[in-house]
Amino acid sequence: MGGIMSHTFRVDLRGIIDLLSHHLYSSPRVYVRELLQNAVDAITARRELDPSCPAEVSITCGPELTITDSGVGLTEDEVHGLLSTLGRTSKRDDLGFAREGFLGQFGVGMLSCFLVASSVTVITRSARGGAAVRWQADSSGNYSVSAVDGEVAVGTTVVLRASRGNEHWLEADVVRPLVSDYGDLLPAVVTVDGEVVTRGLRPWDDEDAELSAYCEQVLGFTPFEAIPIEVEAAGLTGVAFVLPSGVHPGTRQTHRVYLKRMLVGDNVEGLLPDWAYFVRCVVDASAIRPTASRESLYQDEMLLAVREELGEQIRDWLIRLDAIEPRRAGELLAAHHLGIKSLARSDDEMLRLVERWLPFETTDGAIPLRQFRRKHGAILYIPEVDEFHQLAPVAAAQGLGLVNAGYAYDMELLNRLSALDGPAVARRVAPSELLAALADPEPDVEAALKLRLAEGAAALDRHDCDAVVRDFDPVSLPALLISNAEQQRRLDTEQTAADADPLWAELLGQLTADTGSGRPEQLVLNCRNPLVQRLARLTDPSLVELTLESLYVHAVLQARRAMRPKDTAALNRSFLELLDRAVGGK
Repeated sequence: MGGIMSHTFRVDLRGIIDLLSHHLYSSPRVYVRELLQNAVDAITARRELDPSCPAEVSITCGPELTITDSGVGLTEDEVHGLLSTLGRTSKRDDLGFAREGFLGQFGVGMLSCFLVASSVTVITRSARGGAAVRWQADSSGNYSVSAVDGEVAVGTTVVLRASRGNEHWLEADVVRPLVSDYGDLLPAVVTVDGEVVTRGLRPWDDEDAELSAYCEQVLGFTPFEAIPIEVEAAGLTGVAFVLPSGVHPGTRQTHRVYLKRMLVGDNVEGLLPDWAYFVRCVVDASAIRPTASRESLYQDEMLLAVREELGEQIRDWLIRLDAIEPRRAGELLAAHHLGIKSLARSDDEMLRLVERWLPFETTDGAIPLRQFRRKHGAILYIPEVDEFHQLAPVAAAQGLGLVNAGYAYDMELLNRLSALDGPAVARRVAPSELLAALADPEPDVEAALKLRLAEGAAALDRHDCDAVVRDFDPVSLPALLISNAEQQRRLDTEQTAADADPLWAELLGQLTADTGSGRPEQLVLNCRNPLVQRLARLTDPSLVELTLESLYVHAVLQARRAMRPKDTAALNRSFLELLDRAVGGK
C-alpha cells in the first residue's frame, strides 16, 4: 500500500458563481457594491503611503463597463494573490489591506462581477513600483496575466463585458442609481459618465443638512423627531427617526445601515430593541460585522451591545421630551402607546411617563392614570374588556370609577404601580363588589318580584343562574349579568369529572371541595326599569318564565359573553314565543 498523498481542492468557478447568485447575494446588483468597495479600499491603502493622493473613482457605461480608481494598484505577485485565489483574506491582509479601515472582509468580491459579466479585465499599476499588469479572466475559470506596454497611471481599471441576457446591468440608467445608493457616503468623488453621484459627507455630520428632508428622501416619511445617536465602541453614528403615526407592533423593524460608509442595506433588522418598533435608523458603523453577503448584520455580542445602547438613548430622549415638551410627549404616546407601554413594564421613569400622559379607558372617559387617581384615589380595574364594557355604565351611574385593564400590558403596568406606590394604589375589582354597591329596592317591589322569580325559576335553572333584585341606574338597563369565576370553574370541573374515570373524578372533586356552593352567574334585575316593574305585576306564570328567559339572554348579549348552545336555543325560543304572542297567538 503506497504512502499518503496530499491533493489540492479543485474549484468549479461556474459552480461558485451559481452558489453566489442563488444562495449568497440577493441580486446581481451587488457587483456594483463590490467594485466600489475594491476601489475605495485601494484609495485608503494608497493614502497610507501618500496622504495627498486624489480620492477619485470614475465609471463609464456602455457595451462594456469600466471603473477606474486612483488607488494603490497591484504588482504582478499581488495580482496572483488577490485576484486569482479564492478566499485568501489573510493574503489580502499581508499585502497591506488590513481589515481595520477597509471594507473588504471575505475575499470573494471580484467573483460577483461574473454574476453579470462573461469576462473581466483588470489593468493595474502599483504605487510601490513595478510594471503595469493586465489580468484577464472568463466565467469558465481561466485567467491570464501579462505586462502592459506604454504609460499607465498608478491605480486600477476594471473592464466588464456583459454576459448574454445581462447587458442591462451595465447600462447607465441601472448603474447610476446603484452607485448612488451604495456609495452615497463614500469618502471619494465617484462619477458615472462624468456626473458626480455621491455626496461624501454624512447628513448628520453636515450642520446645514435638513434631516427631515433626508428622512423623506431615503425612508419615505416626515419624522416626528430626528434623534442623533452614537455608540462609540462600535464606531457608530447616525440618526433615529421617530415615525409620525402609529404602526402595528408586528411590523418589521428595518433600518438603513452603512458599514464604513458603504451601504449594507436599507432593510436591516435587529438594530433596536423590539419595543422601539416606531423608530427607523440610518447609521454608519465601523466595528459591527456584516454577514458574508454584506446585506445584513451578524448577530454577535457587539450587535447586542449596540441594540441595548441605542435603546437607552431613545428611552432617554423620551424622558427629556416629557420634561421639555410634555404636550408632544403626550402626542407621541398616543401614536405609539404599545411600544412605550412595553418599555414601561421594566423601566420606572417610563412608567411615570405613561402614568402622566397615556390615556386609559375608564368610566370617566379616556384619561391618564394620574388624573384618574386624583379623582378616585385608588385605581379599581377590570381585567377583561367585555366585562368592563358591561359593568362600566352601571359603575359610572353609582359614582364608582373603573379602569379597563384588558388591553396589552395594562395589567402589568398597574401591578408595577402597586409595587412602586403601595398595594392600595391599584387593585382588581370583582363583579360581586359592584353588586354590593347597588341599592336594595323598596320592600313591596322586592316582595312582588320575588314571587315572580319563584314562578319563573325554571327558566333560570336551565342556565345555572340565580336572580337577585336591586335598585340602580341607568334606568334603561333592565338586567345585569354577573359571573362568579370561582363557581364557573367549579361547574366546568364537575362537568369534566362526570366524563372522567373514577380516579381522575375523585381528584377533580378534591380540587372543587373548597369553592363553596352557589351558581356561576347571577341575573341582577333593575327595579327602576319599566319592563322589570311590569314583570312584577304579571299574573301569567308562562309569560313570567318567558320574560325572565328573555331578560337573561339579553343580559348575556350585553355582557358579550360567548353564547352556549342552550343560550342560543333560549334566544330563538324566547324571540319566537314573544313574536307569537305579539301577533295574537296563544
